[in-house]
Amino acid sequence: MWWLLAFVSAALLGCYDSAKKVSLLGNAVIPVLFINTVICAALFSPFLVQTGFGDWQVQKYIIIKSALVLSSWMAGYYGMKHLPLTIVGPLNATRPVLVLVGAIFIFGEKLNLLQSVGVALAILAYFMMRRAGKSEGIDFEHNKWIFCLILAVLLGAASGLYDKFLMSPRYLGLDKRQVLGWYSLYQAIMMAVVLLAVHVPLRHKSTPFRWKWSIPLISIFLCGADYVYMQALSQPDALIAVVSMIRRGSVIVSFAIGAFLLRERNLKNKLLDLWLMLLSMFFLYLGSK
Repeated sequence: MWWLLAFVSAALLGCYDSAKKVSLLGNAVIPVLFINTVICAALFSPFLVQTGFGDWQVQKYIIIKSALVLSSWMAGYYGMKHLPLTIVGPLNATRPVLVLVGAIFIFGEKLNLLQSVGVALAILAYFMMRRAGKSEGIDFEHNKWIFCLILAVLLGAASGLYDKFLMSPRYLGLDKRQVLGWYSLYQAIMMAVVLLAVHVPLRHKSTPFRWKWSIPLISIFLCGADYVYMQALSQPDALIAVVSMIRRGSVIVSFAIGAFLLRERNLKNKLLDLWLMLLSMFFLYLGSK
C-alpha cells in the first residue's frame, strides 16, 4: 500500500510544482513563499489541537525539520522562477539518488537489482539534462539558478532522510500529524521574519508582488502531497529511497504543463530525459512489489 500512496503523492506534487511556476512568473519570490507557508499552517492547524505541544525534546527535532524544508523551498523557488519547468522537473527528480545514498549509509536499507537499475537510469537522465540545458543556453556549471536548484535538491534529500528518522516506528516514531502541524507553523513564523527583514526594506528595488489565484493552489496541492507522503513513510515496511523516487514521478505532470500550457522550447531533447526518468520509476515500481 505504501507504494500506491507514493504515486498519489507524486501526482499532487506535480500539480504543486506547476502552480508554483505559474505563480512565480514575473512575481516576487518571498511574498509568494510567505503566503504559501501561512496557508499550509492554517490547513494543518487542526493537528496542533489534536496532538498538542508535547515537550521540548520533540519540538526541537521538528524545528530542525522546518529549517531544512524552508531552506530547500527558498532556494527552489528562486531556481523555479528563472528556469524552464521542463528542466526543473527532471532535475528535481534526481533528488532520490541522494536519498538512496543516505538511506544505505544511515538506515542500512538495501536495494534489489531492479531498484538499482532504476537508480542508474535516474543518474543517466541527469547527465542528459545537462545536454538539454545547453541547447537553451543554460550552463549547469556556471548558472546561479541551477546552483539554487541543486541546493534545494540537496536540502530536500536531507529533509527526506530526516523524515524517516522522525516518523519511522524504528526511530523516534513521532505522530505524522504532530510533525505536519508544528513544522508548518514554525515555517510560517520563520518566513514572517524573512519577509519583514529582507523583502519589505528592499521591495522597491526588486520585482513587485502581484496576487495570482494560482498562489493558494500551491499550498493546497503541497499539503495534500505531504500528507499522503507521510502516510506512506509511516508504514514500517516503507523504503525511504523508493518512496522518494516514486514521488519524483511528479515530473510527468509538471513536464506536460511546461510543454502545453507554458509553451517551453526544445521539448524533443527534454522528452528523452523524461522517458528515462519514467523508465527509472517503472523499474523501482517492479522492484518494490
